[in-house]
Amino acid sequence: MTTASEPVQETPPRVRSTHDVNAMPPLRRAIPLGIQHVLAMFVSNVTVPIIIAGAAGLSEAQTTLMIQAAMFVAGIATLIQSLGLGPIGARLPIVMGTSFGFVPVLIPIAVGMGVPTALGAALCGGVAMALVGLFLPYVRFLFPPVVTGTFVIMIGTLLMPVGFAYIGGGFGAEDFGALHHWLLAALVLVVTIGLHQFGRGIWSEMSPLVGLVTGFVVALLFGYVDFSSLQSAAWFSLPVPFAIGVEFHLAAILPVVLLAIVTCAESIGDIVGTTVGGANREPTPKELSGGVMADGLASVFAAIFNAYPQISFSQNVGIVALTGVISRFVVAIGGGFLVIAGLLPKLGAIISGIPNSVLGGAVVIMFGMIASAGIKMLSGIEFNKRNMLIMAMSLATALGLPAQEGLYAGLPDNLTAIVDSGLIPGALIAIVLNLILPQHDRAMRDSV
Repeated sequence: MTTASEPVQETPPRVRSTHDVNAMPPLRRAIPLGIQHVLAMFVSNVTVPIIIAGAAGLSEAQTTLMIQAAMFVAGIATLIQSLGLGPIGARLPIVMGTSFGFVPVLIPIAVGMGVPTALGAALCGGVAMALVGLFLPYVRFLFPPVVTGTFVIMIGTLLMPVGFAYIGGGFGAEDFGALHHWLLAALVLVVTIGLHQFGRGIWSEMSPLVGLVTGFVVALLFGYVDFSSLQSAAWFSLPVPFAIGVEFHLAAILPVVLLAIVTCAESIGDIVGTTVGGANREPTPKELSGGVMADGLASVFAAIFNAYPQISFSQNVGIVALTGVISRFVVAIGGGFLVIAGLLPKLGAIISGIPNSVLGGAVVIMFGMIASAGIKMLSGIEFNKRNMLIMAMSLATALGLPAQEGLYAGLPDNLTAIVDSGLIPGALIAIVLNLILPQHDRAMRDSV
């Protein structure tokens, strides 16, 4: 009981809540919530280095190194994005990870020019992203929903052939298309779809990871898992900068820089999704600019430490919207766990031993979900003649160019690198058409 002479000790409101961006909840709640974010993004984060390493023919040791780097860099990037570093970082509960969006462009670069060239181009792309973040108020008009949604659809659809190549056993597999590859991939698909649709809470959110682990265990029982690199991998090691190397070639830099600029639209969408879904408000200009700058500088850091470009992970934005847990310190704890995982090479060696067909069963769903997310982004726009034309020309270009081998064989090398994947010209067409097609012409507003 208090008296009039005794000051009342008031507890700051919601300081221990998970529904406040700046709140630090009790560790007994924060740690499991942070681990949940890590589990939701873990498979996607390590898949990119596995796919590119497989296409480029890297050794098991090099693949393990790049998996380790992907975990370490994602953890550091998440800490910077959530906690902030000066003007860098949104200071929001945003989980960072290796971007799938660069895979269609980086694979031909890694195969034709080498992985060091791909990393050099990625470093330059990171610089471009950071500059976009710095000047974001002046360039945001380039990325309306009709552009960003179409761009995300293109990413998902262009990744589909890669996913099905892994279902068949992976690039260059001697037993490509063998029955056991199909059966393992089907098992992963069934488990993942079942948990995603009928599981509750964390089981639904972890469905890709559980499906992958199930396929891995079955493959292990039947002798399809290769642990050849596990014995030689150390228990603990610090990531070494430039272990793979970095090389700079203009033909590789141009397409990656263009893609990096367009990819900023995806970052903007994730930041908006985080604040609207978790805090029921629009992000501030400082949050948007700091978030995109963090993506860019994290991508530069990633290239130095043998990893690929970093970006906010949409599935974790979905977790924030679903749970309402918007404490940035919860996500920072998850980032800390990723850093620790990146210091354990044996964990990377185990992951590199996952059979390609098991991985394929998981990534096909992920790639489909990426395309579905793009369709969802388009749901808020008006499907008039103008917007339909933008989508039609962009998708036709992005999907048609890669389908016809030799179509652009007469182009200079620099242009060939830009059009090779189809993603860059498709994205550029979306941006240019959005700028030049009239928005207020009555004829263009007529629904089709």
